[in-house]
Amino acid sequence: MEGIRLWLFDIDGTLVDTGGAGLLALKEAATECFGGEGPELDLAGSTDSGIVLNMFSHFGLPHSDDQVERFYEFYLGRLEWNLAHAGFEGRVLPGAVDLLDQLAADEDATVGLLTGNIAGGAALKMRHYGLDHHFAFGAYGCDFADRNLLGPIALDRAAKHSGRSFSPEETLVIGDTPKDIACAHAMGSKCLAVATGKFSVDELLEAGADFALPGLSEFGI
Repeated sequence: MEGIRLWLFDIDGTLVDTGGAGLLALKEAATECFGGEGPELDLAGSTDSGIVLNMFSHFGLPHSDDQVERFYEFYLGRLEWNLAHAGFEGRVLPGAVDLLDQLAADEDATVGLLTGNIAGGAALKMRHYGLDHHFAFGAYGCDFADRNLLGPIALDRAAKHSGRSFSPEETLVIGDTPKDIACAHAMGSKCLAVATGKFSVDELLEAGADFALPGLSEFGI
């Protein structure tokens, strides 16, 4: 894509589908830490830290850093087990590997993550699906609960990783939800939205996507 030097990828619904392994791990962690599954979870574009904050509110509990740490520790353990043993039909989404391989071969392209997953969860998912070698940095759901604040962090970490700075105008955010689109626009970048999650191409365009495709297989650099 003309003028794009930094490519920032969402994970769930964009690169992979865990088949429910992540959702179950969140519910299991909530039951362990709060005594119940909590409110119905809308994971489409949400950050893990935002989800946990909502759980504190749902259960009427004051925010506790120790309890958040305990939640994440249990969540990561269950996520790792679920991915490896629980029989979920997770998969890498079509076109993801081909696009990442193309970008890896392009010396002008820098690739990172911009995801609502906490860093540990992102690492587990990328490692489980064999994509971890593509991502040396990212901005994560443990950095801020508000996804719209993650863009500047991603730009800063991209600069530290690559040794060069990137402007928002030469950055493309790739995601599958209106929250990905809003995050891209909050940082002054464009968004390529793919309809491999719960939203259609038309819905993504209505939400303001600069480009929208059925999936990554339809995208060519």
